[in-house]
Amino acid sequence: MQGRKYMGLVALALAALVSCQSNQQAKENNDTAIVTADTALSAPQTFKDQKLQNIYTAYINLKDHLVATKLEAAKPAATELAKALQGFEGCENAAIIAGKIADAKDIKTQRAAFTDLNVEVIPVFKHAALASGTIYVQHCPMANNGDGGDWLSSEKKIQNPYYGDEMMECGRIAEEIKAKSSI
Repeated sequence: MQGRKYMGLVALALAALVSCQSNQQAKENNDTAIVTADTALSAPQTFKDQKLQNIYTAYINLKDHLVATKLEAAKPAATELAKALQGFEGCENAAIIAGKIADAKDIKTQRAAFTDLNVEVIPVFKHAALASGTIYVQHCPMANNGDGGDWLSSEKKIQNPYYGDEMMECGRIAEEIKAKSSI
């Protein structure tokens, strides 16, 4: 009898522990759960400046390859981004960083350089003349050994370029860059 009572208490304690962890995980993932709901309704991002349009398109292509953990596919995407950045005043350092991503020998090095790239590129888009759509600045607090990392996205749904399928939905929307109406 004493053994059954002990086993019952152990089972109850385990159930409570699992339940608490599930609730905590649900709370931590709450941002992601909310933002994944309406990704289909966003308008495409267009810029008044064609050079910025080219940079953004190349950036998203690179980001998507990092999300998919495609080292080799990310290399030409980074080269394309570097070329687009070279032609835009003030983005010379970002072009050099994109070149480092293109030359990287492993995905971990590409992702580390991607952090540096975002430090350079995100402010450009925060001040860009966005004609239509919304750009989402997303943030993963666990990237870069807990220092965090930001990236740009065309949709609300979190697709983490720092971890890919290891932690695809780790992150939150930190900011929205919206087209300014011309009234």
